[in-house]
Amino acid sequence: MQLSPAMQKVLGEQVTLELEASMVYLQLSIQLDALDLPGMTRWMRAQSEEEQVHAAKFIQHCQDRDFAPQIGDIAAPKVSGSQPIDFFKAALAHEEKVSESIRNLYRTAQSEGDLDVLPLLHWFIDEQVEEESTISEIIGRLDHVADSGSGLLRIDSELGSRHPDIKADSE
Repeated sequence: MQLSPAMQKVLGEQVTLELEASMVYLQLSIQLDALDLPGMTRWMRAQSEEEQVHAAKFIQHCQDRDFAPQIGDIAAPKVSGSQPIDFFKAALAHEEKVSESIRNLYRTAQSEGDLDVLPLLHWFIDEQVEEESTISEIIGRLDHVADSGSGLLRIDSELGSRHPDIKADSE
């Protein structure tokens, strides 16, 4: 089934948004690296790479359906803050934006009667619930340690033990 013009539009926008998310995480990793937090830096860089995989999933779906999406303009990420919790709150805000976009994609698919895209969107809906939950938990932990340097370093160490997610690429 070919994509309707409405689906082409929203899927193309989603590709751009996923790549934007990758740039946001990359910027956050740079800022955390400047704070000498290598674990959080590594975690954010892994997130950046995962967002590129997400964009590739949408691109592949479009190409499989005879549509070549055009990547839109991606503005330089504007991230402010000085503490790790600020950067994770920025990450959560962006994930919430992505989640809403995917819900809108789902609504468009329903209105267009596009059943073929639904398995992909179901995967992304589950993924977004997991992403928001994970980041919310990190924010909660950072809030608990507040100004405790040893607590912050422990969280940094734990986040640094993250291995690259191959699940995003294999599902």
